[in-house]
Amino acid sequence: MEKILTEIITEMNIASKIDHTILKPEVTAIEIQQLCNEAMEYGFAAVCVPPMYVNEAKNFLAKSKVKVATVVGFPLGYTNTLIKVSEAKKAIDDGATEIDMVMNISEIKNKQYKEVLDDIQSVTLMAHFHKTIVKVILETCLLTNEEIVRACELCEEAGVDFVKTSTGFSKEGATVEAVKLIRESLPKKIKVKASGGIRTKEFALQLIEAGADRLGTSSGISIIKE
Repeated sequence: MEKILTEIITEMNIASKIDHTILKPEVTAIEIQQLCNEAMEYGFAAVCVPPMYVNEAKNFLAKSKVKVATVVGFPLGYTNTLIKVSEAKKAIDDGATEIDMVMNISEIKNKQYKEVLDDIQSVTLMAHFHKTIVKVILETCLLTNEEIVRACELCEEAGVDFVKTSTGFSKEGATVEAVKLIRESLPKKIKVKASGGIRTKEFALQLIEAGADRLGTSSGISIIKE
């Protein structure tokens, strides 16, 4: 009985850390509705949907505690800052309460730190004015450890809420090492989201142990049921 209770508590704890995600280009409205229903059934923290489906997700989830997240500057990150701010504002107007924006990776590579800070801060200030959470995606598989640490410093300066590992659209997703490095490079008030390639409960627990507060995955149900 005690073992069963422990397993139930573990499942609930994992579920409350999952952003139930579907961002594939061919996603349909029916799949969005199914995603929202699953998020409510399993008690996931949020759904993460393409911008065009934010309003639909908001309406599906209106009577639940599940949050609506969407992406900005996705998946490559080098969208003009004004466009990112506009994307984020439209998403907020449509009902998003969490914004996952991709950092300008090219600018980090060029050591254009002022531009990176301005980009992140512009979205963050606008979003926070509207009481919306901002998660900044670094795409860690494309960065050196030094670049990851510098990006975290800029995210801290910009006042973001989360730093996130990956889009899930590049050559590699979250790793335990990247999560540990991000966690070590940030103050406790800024949380960490791991995403990309999270398909098993074992890996999910490893990432949480490494410091992840949220997990972005399309495999949330199989992780819970595993």
